[in-house]
Parts: sequence; C-alpha cells; structure tokens
Amino acid sequence: MRIGIAALILAYVLSQFYRAFLAVLAPILAADLNANAEELAQASGWWFLTFALMQVPVGWALDHIGPRRTTALLLAIGAAGAAVFASATAPLHITLAMVLIGVGCSSVLMASYFIFARTYSPAVFGTLAGMVVGIGSLGNIGASLPLSWAVEVWGWRGTVWGLAAITLAAALVIFALVRDPAKVAGGVKGSLLDLLRMPALWPILLMMAACYAPPAGIRGLWAGPWYADVFGADAARIGRVTLVMGLAMVAGNFAYGPLDRILGSRKWLVFGGNALMLVCLVGLYARVDSDQWTTVALLAGVGFFGASFPMVMAHGRAFLPPHLTGRGVSLINLFGIGGAGLMQIVTGRIHSALTPPGTVANSVPPSVPYAALFLFYAALTVAGLAIYLLSRDRRD
Repeated sequence: MRIGIAALILAYVLSQFYRAFLAVLAPILAADLNANAEELAQASGWWFLTFALMQVPVGWALDHIGPRRTTALLLAIGAAGAAVFASATAPLHITLAMVLIGVGCSSVLMASYFIFARTYSPAVFGTLAGMVVGIGSLGNIGASLPLSWAVEVWGWRGTVWGLAAITLAAALVIFALVRDPAKVAGGVKGSLLDLLRMPALWPILLMMAACYAPPAGIRGLWAGPWYADVFGADAARIGRVTLVMGLAMVAGNFAYGPLDRILGSRKWLVFGGNALMLVCLVGLYARVDSDQWTTVALLAGVGFFGASFPMVMAHGRAFLPPHLTGRGVSLINLFGIGGAGLMQIVTGRIHSALTPPGTVANSVPPSVPYAALFLFYAALTVAGLAIYLLSRDRRD
C-alpha cells in the first residue's frame, strides 16, 4: 500500500503542475497562439470546472470500483490532453486540452484520501492529507522557474510533449502498484443526496469554495500576467516569483497538520489562517504597482496561509459516514476545485472589462485590473469566513 501511495503522490505532483503552469506559459502562448488573458483564464477555469464536475463520478467510482483502475484510466486521458496542448494552433485547442487534463487529474488526490480514510486512523487523516498536498506542491514549484528553464531549452511544445509521456507513464505505474482497500462490510446503501442533507457540511463546503480560489487563481494564472503587464517581467523573472509563492504553499501544507494537533481545533485553525490570507490579499491590492520585495512577500503569505485545503478537507471528513467516504471527500473537493474554476472565469471577465482596447489602454494604468482582482479575492474570502463561523468544530 505504501508504494501505491507513493505512486499516487507522484501523480498528484503532475496535477499540481498542470493547474499552475499557465502562469509561466501565458506570455509565450500570447505571442505564439495570440491567446489573450481572458482566453487563458477561461482555459484555466475549464480545467478547474471539469475537475470539479468529475468529482461526482469519481466519488462513485472510488466507492464501487476502487482507486487503482479509476485513477489509471483517467490519468491516461490526461496524457492525451497534454498531447493536444503540445499540438495546439489556436486558443480553443488550449481550452480543449485543459478540459482533458482536468479529467485526467480529477481522481488522483481523492484516491489518496480514500485510501487514508479506509486504511489509517482517523486521527492522522489531516496530517496525511497535508503531507500529500505538501509533497504534491512540488509540482507547483516545477511549474515556476524549472518550467521556464525547460521552455528555454526544448521550447514550450517539446516541454509539454515530455509532460504527456510522463503522465502516461504515471498512469501505468499506478495501475501496476496501487492496491484497493477492502470494501466496507455490511452493504450499507447511501448516495450523494445523503451528504447534501447534512447541515454540518454546508459551512465547510462553502468555506472550501472560498478559501482555495485565491491562492489557486493567483499562483495558477494571474501572477504571470500581473508581473508581465505591470512590471515588464520576462518568463525567467515570473518563474522566480512564482517559485517563491510555490515554496510558501508547500510550507503551509506541512504546517497546518501539526498545528491541528497543537491547537486542538480545526475550525479556528482554518479561520485564523484564512484571516491572515485576507490581510495579505488586501496588502496586494494596496501595493499592486509596487515592484518591491514586500509584494513578493505578500504573494508568499497568500500561498502559505491559503494552504488550508487539507485541513478544511479533514474538518469535513470528520462528519462523513464510512460507506460514503469516497463520495464525501470528492464532494468537498468539488466545492474547492469548482469554486476555483468559477472564480478563474469570473476574474477573467473582470480583467477583460477593466482592460481598455487600443490606444485607450495607454491612459489607464496597467495595475488597475489586477487591483480589482485582488480586491475581488479579498471580498470572496470575507464571505467564506463569515459563513464558516456557523460551522461546528470537530476532530477525530
């Protein structure tokens, strides 16, 4: 089982990479494919939305088919999506590729969580969940400066063809090494509707939708265009900035698990961490045109404090009945990834609306649309925190 978990974690590294690599490739795709910021935001958003919509069949498949075959098949589809991306000649092809990659990545993390929930003590679920996301966030780091180096050496098409081959290899390794945990005895019936009828889950679901969108959106898409448009940064510099934020996200994922045990409260740990993320978002809004180390530090703060995904998942996991574990963790994931996807599309529209065409753009500071994006993410976080106050604290 341990070697199977290792294979799933390596696949999750790829999942984290794919959700973040457009931030570095955005200027290159704009030049080669004439893809504007709104089109790339929609492509990124469709990755998240497809990933989210897949959580319903993924949850059913984990409970009925098992993580091995489910994840191997879907990841092979993701490899096909990477091949479409590498062959793209128009922005529409990038969107189609991101949809297929979203399908491919949709079960990797939930397969790990499913095995943890069925195999290990509930008391360590939060720590294990944070460990997987923390290690998987190396993909986030890979989608920063290392990606910019790879593109310089092999070009963006050659780099993505290589990723397609790696993704297919990961699917084959998972099929060979992952072992499905034993099914729940007793044949207890249940459905997704049973979970949606649980009032205790709703504040957690809505918090997940609100708290994951800012770090995912900024790191995965907007950091690159922001630095290119406002500060004139090239791909190498964008890679360095996103590397810092990616490292902060890795550190945050590892920090939340131990703090859960130290503080003895999941609710207030999640609330406090996201309140600090809110402070950083407001700081980015206030310093949106300041090309100084404080801006990078604030980005790192959003990454670190916004890494509460595994702890919100653990909070929700504590309310799930055993026979609905697969569908439960997938439902929570649906709200997190789906919220991020919707916000990618919404922020793309905001950016487009505040970016005047033609010569009019010369009279509007390039920082204006990005200030609006940071303010929007801050308002979303406030709404999530307000709803989360209604949640019940629970630890395993």
